[in-house]
Amino acid sequence: MATWFFKRKRPVGRTLRLRSRGDYGDVRRVDFEELAPDVDTFLGQAAYLQLGYFETLSDLIAATPELAQKESLSLAAGTALLKHREIVAVIRDRGADPLELMLPFREPLDAFRRATHGARPLESMLSVHLTAGMLDDFYIALSASYAETGREVAVILRAHDDRSALVKIITDAIAADEQWRALLSMWGRRLVGDTLIIARAALRPTFLDAADEKRVEPTFADVMAAHARRMAAMGLEA
Repeated sequence: MATWFFKRKRPVGRTLRLRSRGDYGDVRRVDFEELAPDVDTFLGQAAYLQLGYFETLSDLIAATPELAQKESLSLAAGTALLKHREIVAVIRDRGADPLELMLPFREPLDAFRRATHGARPLESMLSVHLTAGMLDDFYIALSASYAETGREVAVILRAHDDRSALVKIITDAIAADEQWRALLSMWGRRLVGDTLIIARAALRPTFLDAADEKRVEPTFADVMAAHARRMAAMGLEA
């Protein structure tokens, strides 16, 4: 999957540095200056991911008969669309064309959505909640490499992080039928591999050597810890 993303030579003489938690919240933020893609790649990926989540949630709205659930899904879809629009605004403020920046990632990220689309609506809802959470965390970490532009994107991703509507639908279903717990727990574990592949493929090198792996390990560990907390909050085994 690394061939999906632009290849660049690493700058010489720069090292990764841990930044303080500070404005970036609970997840430790690594300065990915050596590993981060260029800013246009970062923005294009981030914007298209949110558009994809909006599309998935919109499809779920159409397929859901219960009015209350349609309303809940519409809230989550609106959040994803708002993130997308605000990242697009950041792109336009930089004088770039959002469609041009997103186009290289349409095919791979659509493939990711298909791979993480469940056979049942509840599985797809869980996919959105968990994969969006993991990738938002990762992109917030990555944003530390892009100065003010990165800070703007981090604020967008953190300010609009309300997927509680999805969580309620999922937990209500588990409460009504305990068989959902084991199925959704297994599905949640299956999502991790595909999602981490997307995160790793977003880094500049096509291959991380042992030193690079050690440098990024704290951030991926924090992403996984946050994922485990999301699973636990729904009564699912991570």
